[in-house]
Amino acid sequence: MGILDGKTALVFGVANKRSIAWGIVEAFLREGATVGISYAGEVLEKRVFPLAQEAGIDFVEQCDVTSDEQIAATFAKARERFGTIDVLVHSIAYAPGEDLGGRFRDVSREGFKLALDISAYSLIPLARHAAEMMPNGGSIMALSYYAAEKVVPRYNVMAIAKAALENIVRYLAADLGPQGVRVNALSPGPIKTLAAAGVPGFRTMLKYSEKITPLRSQITQEDVGNVAVFLASDWGRQVTGETIYIDGGYHVLGLTVTEEDFED
Repeated sequence: MGILDGKTALVFGVANKRSIAWGIVEAFLREGATVGISYAGEVLEKRVFPLAQEAGIDFVEQCDVTSDEQIAATFAKARERFGTIDVLVHSIAYAPGEDLGGRFRDVSREGFKLALDISAYSLIPLARHAAEMMPNGGSIMALSYYAAEKVVPRYNVMAIAKAALENIVRYLAADLGPQGVRVNALSPGPIKTLAAAGVPGFRTMLKYSEKITPLRSQITQEDVGNVAVFLASDWGRQVTGETIYIDGGYHVLGLTVTEEDFED
């Protein structure tokens, strides 16, 4: 018996076996959920389909979230396959490489619009379609990062997108709450993923984070998946509009030096 027995989840943003989205998929499957997945483009197809096949997932759809038509088509197929769903996961983010790193003041207009469209706005149409398939209520969650509220060097335009995403989560929580749909954000610390590899200086961030977080540990896909299971389950039925940190306590620090580094 799993705590998600009888529930159906759609997870958008699977890239490969090391992606956060796939960690969430594995946790959902472990707890008994039926899962459908979506990926961004043809280049990811050869990575995603073997994972789905091995896991016994038979709903695998490509979806460009900048296209309202593709979003609608993906949910039409999901409705045909599942009827209703209980969980939606938005694990989608993109910004042009030239708008990550460098000086923030040099962020391009086009890069800004693209990052906000894919990484933040896309949650709105996904949530709208998902809520229509949740007659008994449900859980929607998106993946954020601490740079949404504090300056993280080189994160630049993606930090703005994550800030927008977290505010969208709050507005959707208020909008969809009356029909029993909960909306939350998960904010993990640095994890080795395909997306993270595109952030300049990520290796330094990863090493530094493990050194100074209160729990002195690296965050894993499994850690994020376990919290996602909680939010997807009935155990989280009174939690909505929240950003839940899975970062070993990094977000509580005001001064990022360790006790050992202090000199008396």
